[in-house]
Amino acid sequence: MRRTDLLVLGAGPAGAATAIRAARAGLAVTLVDRARFPRDKACSEYMSPETLRHLHAFGVLPALEASGGVAIAGTTVTGPRGSALTGLFAGAGKPFRPTGLSLPRLVLDAALVDAARRAGATVLEEHTVTDLLNERGAVAGAAVRAGDGTVRLLHARLTVGADGLRSIVARRIGHRRHGVPARLAFVAHVADVPGLTDRAELHVTPEGYAGLNPIGGGLANVALVVPWHRAAEARGGGLRFAIAALDRIPGVRGRVRADRVVRPFLVTGPFAARSRRVVTEGALLVGDAAEFFDPFTGEGICAAFRGAELAVESAVAALETSGPVSAAQLSGYAARRRAEFLGKWTIERMIGWGMLAPALFDRAISRIDRRGWADTLIGVTGDFIPPGAVLNPRFLAGMVW
Repeated sequence: MRRTDLLVLGAGPAGAATAIRAARAGLAVTLVDRARFPRDKACSEYMSPETLRHLHAFGVLPALEASGGVAIAGTTVTGPRGSALTGLFAGAGKPFRPTGLSLPRLVLDAALVDAARRAGATVLEEHTVTDLLNERGAVAGAAVRAGDGTVRLLHARLTVGADGLRSIVARRIGHRRHGVPARLAFVAHVADVPGLTDRAELHVTPEGYAGLNPIGGGLANVALVVPWHRAAEARGGGLRFAIAALDRIPGVRGRVRADRVVRPFLVTGPFAARSRRVVTEGALLVGDAAEFFDPFTGEGICAAFRGAELAVESAVAALETSGPVSAAQLSGYAARRRAEFLGKWTIERMIGWGMLAPALFDRAISRIDRRGWADTLIGVTGDFIPPGAVLNPRFLAGMVW
């Protein structure tokens, strides 16, 4: 039986960041994950300058840059009918760095877990959460199964659900739902993709979209995102399905070859998942366990880091008192999280729904480019320009007229 102040379930970016900040704040922290690191993950593997600010705070940025990650200057978005815009991070606002960074999650996540250990957290790898513990109506930790099959009870004053899109903590708390538009992503590492630059690429079609960005070592992250109902087409042949779908996209056609796929396509989704309740008695949610809409903006990692920062601030305050941690003590986290992310969520939803109207989406891309607003849009999606720079009558009207 292990006792701790803070039990963090899930050691991806949200969980590791929570563990790092909480351990540095003096809390006794246990970080649990079913995987052994390093481990791979389906992800766009794209980080904005604001994400790098967090990595710098964690003390891992120099090592990540030295590992061969690629500096990303911005993003080029191509619409269904050929309109395009290119936004540069250095073109607007004051980012932490003039470039972002792209590198494999295999490298990133392992570095964050190691940083959590160095901060003083106890890390339990290859431990699968089987259920939450409950005492007098409050979450009091979790039961976990180790790799050898033994079950351990980990008691904690506060439990953090950072266990991703299919979070067991979110399901136990309740009110977890998947909405629309529901999409599925196929993500691979591919060698020798021609035409790559220091900018990430997004190619939008009526059937979904594709993202390409270099990740170092001559490899590219290639992501195909399609409606959930098309998942059946990939049964028994995910590679065949993905390559055929990519070849139907004009800006990608012929650039991604099946014989150059180095890491097979990993599948994740459906997206548009949301937990209406992010706090309860003795527990809270961070990262994708709290909400995940769509990876189009590529900034789930940054949101995970910022959410962890907010969660730890609330956790430290709540744990200063004795006894169980109540939902009322954590309500400030829920409110601050809503205020922090509401503008960005709105923009993500606008983009996600806009892709379902190809003519309108293409028109918006054209107008934004023509008016010189591309850097602003990319800065907002990159989290270093406030959402209000886009969510205002002038910008919104200018996208259409």
